[in-house]
Amino acid sequence: MFGLPIPIIGLLIAVFVLVYLVLKTRVHAFIAMLIASAMAGLIGGMSVNDTLSAITKGFGGTLGGIGIVIGLGVMMGSVLEVSGAAEKMAYSFIKFLGKKKEEWALAITGYVVSIPIFVDSAFVILYPVAKALAKNGKRSLLTLGVALAGGLVVTHHTVPPTPGPLGVAGLFGVDLGAMLLVGMGLAILPVVGIVLYAKWLDKKYPTFNQETFTPEELKQKFDDYIESREKKNLPSLGLSLLPIVLPIVLIFIKAIFDLVAKNNAQLSEMGIYQFLSFIGHPMIALAISVLVAVYALLPNADRNATALHLEEGVKSAGIILLVTGAGGALGAVLRESGAGAQLAEQVASLPISPILIPFIVSTAVRFIQGSGTVAMITAASISAPILAQIPGVNMLLAAQAATMGSLFFGYFNDSLFWVVNRMMGINDVKKQMIVWSIPTTIAWAIGGSLVIFANLIFSNDGSAFDLIFPLGILVAIMLYVRHQNKDLK
Repeated sequence: MFGLPIPIIGLLIAVFVLVYLVLKTRVHAFIAMLIASAMAGLIGGMSVNDTLSAITKGFGGTLGGIGIVIGLGVMMGSVLEVSGAAEKMAYSFIKFLGKKKEEWALAITGYVVSIPIFVDSAFVILYPVAKALAKNGKRSLLTLGVALAGGLVVTHHTVPPTPGPLGVAGLFGVDLGAMLLVGMGLAILPVVGIVLYAKWLDKKYPTFNQETFTPEELKQKFDDYIESREKKNLPSLGLSLLPIVLPIVLIFIKAIFDLVAKNNAQLSEMGIYQFLSFIGHPMIALAISVLVAVYALLPNADRNATALHLEEGVKSAGIILLVTGAGGALGAVLRESGAGAQLAEQVASLPISPILIPFIVSTAVRFIQGSGTVAMITAASISAPILAQIPGVNMLLAAQAATMGSLFFGYFNDSLFWVVNRMMGINDVKKQMIVWSIPTTIAWAIGGSLVIFANLIFSNDGSAFDLIFPLGILVAIMLYVRHQNKDLK
């Protein structure tokens, strides 16, 4: 077949079958990835026993590294959700930033809240805040809603302990602490880009508030919100932020001490270093955070109620754990079959940097089937075995490339697309895409460009030509916005 090695042929057929099953059938992504793993191994020349062994080892090895962390992360998110901590953060940021900066307050809230809470649930919880702030139509509900959703979606796609980025970190074998800190840093500018676009939407649709709610309805929502927040027994801002900030601080301290210990052998043997390494491990840091969240945010909940809240969080992560494990199985088969090494030779000869591979694959899968989690896990499963064979590749940036690619053009096959548009009462298809598909693509282009730029600085395999792909899309969007501005004048 076109002179390709058998393992690569097996991989191509497996990827085709994977995409077909997810798109055209009712087969779940988890089962589809297992089928693709088996086909890649068997067609690629592996025996039945070797294929099954690789699938089992890959599945178990991946979940063994990050399964516990995913479980702890969703437990913490569940407590933050039911305790009202997410609402408290939104209310506090809004009061702190003051009037006329509500979109930035909501974006910051989304940026923080979506690290542990699933993005769809977080938007449903926080959208009433946006409606309340659109008092008497003085602030655009469209701008506030998109700014909130923008802050939520970016960190949901890029920052652990959200399950998708956690799975990607495990598949690429990168340190979770580094993944968290770098993800938070790279997420800032994409959120800023979405907020600026959200402010432009107010100019394009100046009558949106009047189309959706009457001034009386908006004023009533604002008055009801203020009254409910004053009466509601919400936790303090410090306690609300503590379960999120604590593990980040512990992981950051461990990372700093690890850097120092590399040049100081005596430090690595000291008790303080051993202690900080223990509590700064993502698994232990998140376990401590869950305990803090339970006792600080649910002080009056009984044992059964607390267990129920924690178990609800774990239920929501179950299928993500399975998909992540299946991604590990596919990656293991590609390594064992030799397809990874053979493709690495081909990739190394291409006029692009290797880290563009997970970015492009994630972008394509996201556009085809919609789920950002499935897109980044699929991209990591396919590209990690390939990039591992290429010397000098920065696997941390490759992992970030996979997560950033999964932001591309959220539309009809993305659940958040419908959550955002339906809650804001948008039914026109063109308007739906302008409101949500374009801002997610802006975040994709900015995030992808940042990863590529970082690769130019910190790696030896970067190329300025890599920027053509994301920046070209971003320029096209900016030209569209400029054209629309001319029509508004």
